[in-house]
Amino acid sequence: MQIESIRQRLRALGAKPEHEQRVLRDWLQGRSHDQGRRRAKDYLPLALRDALPQVDAELRGIARLVASHPTEEEGSARLLVGLNDGQTVESVLLPRGGLCVSTQVGCAVGCQFCMTGRSGLIRQLTSGEIVAQVALARTQRAVKKVVFMGMGEPSHNFGNVMDAIELLGTEANIGHKSLVFSTVGDLRVFERLGQGTVKPALALSLHTTKAALRERLLPHAPRLTPQQLVDLAEEYGRVTAYPVQYQWTLLDGINDGDDEIEGIVELFKGRYGVLNLIPYNAVPDLPFRRPEVERAREMVRILHRRGILAKLRDSAAQDVDGGCGQLRARAIETQASIIRIRAA
Repeated sequence: MQIESIRQRLRALGAKPEHEQRVLRDWLQGRSHDQGRRRAKDYLPLALRDALPQVDAELRGIARLVASHPTEEEGSARLLVGLNDGQTVESVLLPRGGLCVSTQVGCAVGCQFCMTGRSGLIRQLTSGEIVAQVALARTQRAVKKVVFMGMGEPSHNFGNVMDAIELLGTEANIGHKSLVFSTVGDLRVFERLGQGTVKPALALSLHTTKAALRERLLPHAPRLTPQQLVDLAEEYGRVTAYPVQYQWTLLDGINDGDDEIEGIVELFKGRYGVLNLIPYNAVPDLPFRRPEVERAREMVRILHRRGILAKLRDSAAQDVDGGCGQLRARAIETQASIIRIRAA
């Protein structure tokens, strides 16, 4: 369900723009229709009031909680989210009120270290399915920040993602810089991200300073060099006054060496952003491994001494083997096993 189709449904019930905003705001903020300065029964058109229970049920049904996997870290959990066509995606409750949402079922980028990329792209999420993940998460706890870093490459579903960002930035009580658009570096992002009413912060998945290595790790990402990507991201960050978040998944023996540290210093010196070093969340059957914790910490210490703002981030749900796409993959495998048993 697209956001526009939700609006059309409300208009068909007599809603004017302010009534649409009220219903959508209540949904996204997890509020009762009787909260606020004006109660629904004193404010909304009669046809819409009568249909509210059905409308609410339809909105709740866009995304449903299939399973929740809390982690050892307080406030963090991986959510397996079911959609109306039987597909599933993953959302992650992050510490301090953060939420990571998915934008696609599967992904076409094919990152060699990612479980999601192994399935390829299955379909795009609608704008309604994207924002519904936020509404669902808010039934579990408060959400103050939304990052578009779950399953999928947001730039490949740009229109729906930007529609979702605009609604979240206007009706969901989330600050614009607390909406973070993540990308591997599609040119459309740098050309169009700042044109909307809501201008989100930018996160760039870089992973290495070496162009050839990046092409091997991200085989279907745009063929832009790390230097070109950082230059484009820097321009957006300075225009919006939001520091760019550079994402770097640490892979043992691949992008955690002293040569990469030197490349980082050369590439990031004086840049308007922060480098997030994220130890790899291991995926079964893939050859990549997480570096030792001390090595990751040492990298951060060296970079700080060299004048680079770098932070060591946790990859959420490592303790439940919850790397992006793994919950979905396990659920599909379980379903396939049940089918095989029944057929035997």
